[in-house]
Amino acid sequence: MTHWTKSSWRSKPRIQMPDYPDQAALNGVEAQLARYPVLVFAGEARRLRKQLAAAGRGDAFLLQGGDCAESFEQFSSDMIRDTFKVMLQMAIVLTHGAKVPVIKVGRMAGQFAKPRSAPMETVDGVELPSYRGDIINDLAFTPESRIPNPDNMLRAYTQSAATLNLLRAFSTGGYADIHKVHGWTLGFTDGEKAEKYRDIAARISDTLDFMAAAGVTSDTAHSLQSVNFYTSHEALLLEYEEALCRQEAETGKWLAGSGHMIWIGDRTRQPDGAHVEFASGVQNPIGLKCGPTMEADDLKKLMTKLNPDNEEGRLTLIARFGAGSVGDHLSRLIRTVKEEGANVVWTCDPMHGNTIKSSSGYKTRPFDSVLREVREFFEVHSAENTVPGGVHFEMTGQDVTECTGGVRAVSDEDLSDRYHTACDPRLNASQSLELAFLVAEELSARRTSNTVQAAG
Repeated sequence: MTHWTKSSWRSKPRIQMPDYPDQAALNGVEAQLARYPVLVFAGEARRLRKQLAAAGRGDAFLLQGGDCAESFEQFSSDMIRDTFKVMLQMAIVLTHGAKVPVIKVGRMAGQFAKPRSAPMETVDGVELPSYRGDIINDLAFTPESRIPNPDNMLRAYTQSAATLNLLRAFSTGGYADIHKVHGWTLGFTDGEKAEKYRDIAARISDTLDFMAAAGVTSDTAHSLQSVNFYTSHEALLLEYEEALCRQEAETGKWLAGSGHMIWIGDRTRQPDGAHVEFASGVQNPIGLKCGPTMEADDLKKLMTKLNPDNEEGRLTLIARFGAGSVGDHLSRLIRTVKEEGANVVWTCDPMHGNTIKSSSGYKTRPFDSVLREVREFFEVHSAENTVPGGVHFEMTGQDVTECTGGVRAVSDEDLSDRYHTACDPRLNASQSLELAFLVAEELSARRTSNTVQAAG
């Protein structure tokens, strides 16, 4: 195996990364970032790996969600709070359905870079380089805005640090109290169209009432008023990742200090490519997006490269195929993993394979398609007798109108009302919570089925 260094990716083929016109400016920014403190700590990454190992065995469940691409312009404490809030609500509902701890991982504090399907885009006959996320260039359609600017990395770091500071305060300062969070969820079920979710909400209330009667309250159990909340992002801009990569003095291991968990996208997962090379050498949990073009041989190479010691919790395979296509692809990849005897966590990303252009011209994702892919994911795992370890959503706690459907029935005509995403459409708070209730039903049904099989 070639000796790994934090810069060994530079000798590998690189794609979906910008070419900076001012090399001296880039070098200066990288040197500055290399002096900054890391955003996360090795002990936190190891704790997440341990929890993900439990998810791979079916003893925990991963909820990963947040922005498609974080924005400098839309950044606010309210936005962070709202997304954190809805993820806590989803986690309580999923915990009730799965009867196991739910691991909460936000697509936050680092999700600034986006791969694009084409290097150029054309508007009204004018062709310019594609927008690649605020950490690289700007959304405004002007020649100046689309020039990659290394200073954006410094702004992304500052925003990520501020986001993490607030998330840590929310996680331990009482905002995450389970009774308060469930009270918010009860508000969602008050509506007439959400009646079918009231039974689950009532059963959660009964459980909390029983715990209180038994003396287990927020005052007596610290775990009821605080949570572990982790951050994650696609490690696309490797200059940024390398600058924040640090060697741990105690163990000699390297940490990607930009986030607790990093993942490799479906477009950048070449086994001999730069992104796989970088991720292979850090101790963080690694996610790997698996789309319809993933072949068995490539998956074997990637598992060997990214998890050579076959450690539990190290590698999460994020399936993203599109509704109606899960059965065609997931089964064969599961069998490949079985053949290799590999330890992985299987999660479902039902967003990226279900993007369509609406009749009103907006890019959207139908709620029913998202739900269908999740259900197909569970069905395949049931047939293969393997563990569906989690779900991965692009979502926001804000009341946007970007995905159609759900109990509030966002229509094609509604999309223009509050369509705020800079890249891909996100589930809004109501749609996210509704999806959590529906996934909880799948988890509960699976648990009941496993119990019956064990008794038989």
